[in-house]
Amino acid sequence: METLKLAELTELPSVVDIMTAARALGLSRTHAYDLAKRGEFPCKVLRIGTSYRVPTANLLTLLGMATPAVPARKD
Repeated sequence: METLKLAELTELPSVVDIMTAARALGLSRTHAYDLAKRGEFPCKVLRIGTSYRVPTANLLTLLGMATPAVPARKD
């Protein structure tokens, strides 16, 4: 499994699956799921039904990357 590149990280949606987060962190699939199940994944993990999701902002913070600013809505 290849680690995500910088350009790929900046284009991630607001929430990613555990495998995408694992790729960004250089973790294997098995290790990522083991950490998530034990509540020891290195950043916030959301459990939605049987799926694990990781907020991209938390992942980018862990990697030392600034979270891209979202322009305010003009309603």
